[in-house]
Amino acid sequence: MSDQSVRWPWMATLLLSLVCALMIASCGYRLRGAVEIPPGLEPVHIQTGGLVGQAVDDRLRGSGVPVTPVANDAGLILRILDQSRGSRVVAVDRGGKALAFALELRVRFDAIDATGEPLIPPQSLTLERTFDDNPDVAVLGKQLESDIIYQDLMSDAADQVLLRLRAALAARAR
Repeated sequence: MSDQSVRWPWMATLLLSLVCALMIASCGYRLRGAVEIPPGLEPVHIQTGGLVGQAVDDRLRGSGVPVTPVANDAGLILRILDQSRGSRVVAVDRGGKALAFALELRVRFDAIDATGEPLIPPQSLTLERTFDDNPDVAVLGKQLESDIIYQDLMSDAADQVLLRLRAALAARAR
């Protein structure tokens, strides 16, 4: 085997990898990254969070951010003020039977520091996913699917809350 035939597959693989990396970088894709809390605002306390608060807690702990169950020990208090879910019909058949629903999750939250100074003013998030109501699927399967969709919505809401927190802390640091 010649050196050319051995070198060509290796070079082609390298070139293809480089092109893929450039395409991904140029489209704006970035990994979510860790949540960074300035040292003066640690630990974090999550107040009345429900499932969204639990998802935020999991992400903070996964990023190595200290979380405390006691508000008086916290440098930053993230408050989940309200969390509700609902649904509405978005498609019907000729007979008026619902074919699709929009499942909604609404979350209101804010963040304050240990002195009560607002870091994030009260904000609302509304997330929505469409759920097709297949008449051939048993009611139990439909309920399970809608529960899974709501879990995904809560996970997405936690990501959005942390994204807004990260942006507010970055703006404050400037």
